[in-house]
Amino acid sequence: MHKIRTMTDAQRIRTLLEYTRLNGKNFALRIGLNYPDTIYHILRGRNGISDKLADRIVMAFPEIDKGWLRSGEGEMLRAATGRRLSVFDPASGRSDGRRLQRQEVPLYDFEAVAGLVPIFTNRNAPIDYISIPDLPRCDGAVYVRGDSMYPLLKSGDIVMYKQIQDYYNIIWGEMYLISFSYEGEEYITVKFIKKVEEHPDRVLLVSHNPHHAPKEIPVAAIRALALVKASIRFNTMG
Repeated sequence: MHKIRTMTDAQRIRTLLEYTRLNGKNFALRIGLNYPDTIYHILRGRNGISDKLADRIVMAFPEIDKGWLRSGEGEMLRAATGRRLSVFDPASGRSDGRRLQRQEVPLYDFEAVAGLVPIFTNRNAPIDYISIPDLPRCDGAVYVRGDSMYPLLKSGDIVMYKQIQDYYNIIWGEMYLISFSYEGEEYITVKFIKKVEEHPDRVLLVSHNPHHAPKEIPVAAIRALALVKASIRFNTMG
């Protein structure tokens, strides 16, 4: 009888990096760590995955099974669909195909936590979770406020987003959830982001509603940025 091999802590972290498509530094930031040393020490075999770290990871990625994180036994993801995922195989050292389980996207109330930055740094717990079949990979969801994207989006809709770490790696013309500073005030909005050809260090925020004029801001003013991947609208009150 062959003994079943379980992943080491380093292999489990490596699998998570591949799953999230983040490097060690950005993964650390995504789970609310200011420095990536904790992640790199685990990858080098110096430390293990603590219970506290597992809690951080599960809060950022609620589809990850905490028992798998701590022991390496069982499945990495908690619920099933038929989509596929590349998962690190500790026996071969290569990645193989596994079924991607239906994700549970955390829903946040950014008005209650005073902005997107606390949400993106995992300082606040979600108010609920959303599960939709075949949904593209999302980091979270929030309610829309205001009418700048009306009628494409209206107040009360939910947008589901994928957080962007590199503010200079924007897909021009796409819709983004953005938090930025402007003339001493903090703003949170959903806008199309367009390139300013003559000023590569600036971007143009464009509304869908023609009553809202475009606004040009420095890239350095952006405090949090996420690509809008999907939206949900309720057409009745109950």
